[in-house]
Amino acid sequence: MERKQGFFSALKEEVVRGLSPARSRSKSPGRSGSPMSGLLRRRRHRHVTNPEALIGRSGSLTPLMEGPDPDGGEVGDSKRVGLGQWVKGQLSRAPSVVSSAYRRSDLRLLLGVMGAPLAPVHVSTNDPLPHLSIKDTPIETSSAQYILQQYTAASGGQRLQNSIRNAYAMGKVKMLACEFETAGRVMKNRHLARDTESGGFVLWQMNPDMWYVELAVGGSKVHAGCNGKLVWRHAPWLGAHTAKGPVRPLRRAIQGLDPRTTASMFVDARCIGEKKINGEDCFILKLCADPQTLKLRSEGPAEITRHVLFGYFSQKTGLLVHMEDSHLTRIQSIGGDAVYWETTINSSLDDYRPVEGIMIAHSGHSVVTLFRFGEMAMSHTKTRMQEAWTIEEVAFNVPGLSIDCFIPPADLRSGSISEVCELPQEERGKSVIALAAHRAKVAALEKDYDDNIDGMVWKMEI
Repeated sequence: MERKQGFFSALKEEVVRGLSPARSRSKSPGRSGSPMSGLLRRRRHRHVTNPEALIGRSGSLTPLMEGPDPDGGEVGDSKRVGLGQWVKGQLSRAPSVVSSAYRRSDLRLLLGVMGAPLAPVHVSTNDPLPHLSIKDTPIETSSAQYILQQYTAASGGQRLQNSIRNAYAMGKVKMLACEFETAGRVMKNRHLARDTESGGFVLWQMNPDMWYVELAVGGSKVHAGCNGKLVWRHAPWLGAHTAKGPVRPLRRAIQGLDPRTTASMFVDARCIGEKKINGEDCFILKLCADPQTLKLRSEGPAEITRHVLFGYFSQKTGLLVHMEDSHLTRIQSIGGDAVYWETTINSSLDDYRPVEGIMIAHSGHSVVTLFRFGEMAMSHTKTRMQEAWTIEEVAFNVPGLSIDCFIPPADLRSGSISEVCELPQEERGKSVIALAAHRAKVAALEKDYDDNIDGMVWKMEI
């Protein structure tokens, strides 16, 4: 019987052939080949005696296509499934019937929200941690500084962390839309095993403030990156677009993979108390995005009104064991009431093990809640999703990694809507129309009527 090729085996072969942080942006100026293929060949010969035992894993995924969805998911396609249609399908379909159209809609919702979310604030790994100060410092701030000092020491120490120039991680993920709720009904997914989407991801990081991630799940791939100056993301059904606001770290990196960035993230946090998490006593650090950052992330009718991050640090080990991330988006449609979207991500970090002296969380689990309210007093929807991940391989100071691996795509579109891109299709379409009207009004004040209006409209598509 022919042996099925595992996902990580296929991934390794593609990497060796040239699939790297550079491949998906091969059309960019100044790029010829992938620097990763020779790099990984050198690492395999020098450090690994049996590469198949290290990278080849059980389970299988078909090699993925880049570009538009072959089932008709291109930008502007009339076959897109909006939130209303998705809800209707979830409530009406028989349990024994699985519709591929709705499965695609579920997967896009999962990848849109959980694929590559960003941390709430800008962080630079070049900035040193502040010295512990007690005099003339509020107790909440000095306590947070002490907790971060303990976390840094427990994670491997500041000197060792500062010696890391770049990092690489590879892992497996499983995603599932598990529950949907309206004002009058709650529907839970009774076919968890069947509807779970499996896949994997590869993450590259490099100082200062550069990262690139590819996430392949259920036949679709999302990749995102940052070259230190801008953050971009690409999905087959959206194309490539930039993120609004300042450069921010990838949330997946601070889920136990990058202690130095995590400590820098909570530099301005406050200690607000203690709580038991899975039977373990933890200190709670609270970090809020400042109004200026929220304003830069907002545009037109889509306004980010709040983004808060809670970090739970174990009193026993000093390590980060849980994170809660919540942000609220207000969307004002033309001639209608404002609609609010609250996105909450709760992540548990487990199985800490040392890698070259750095403590890395090798598994974790996230529960994501999308809560939509506004319009009418009794009208709301709530969607719960889950993600579980395991880390298969981590390496630091990978030789040959260069800034060429973090060049944005050549077809990158500017002026796109960062947070709204994570929302379901129907709501996103409404906000794009409202944003078009908003930009048209602004342009009318700055330019003559005879200017090229079509050019502005093209920029507003996502």
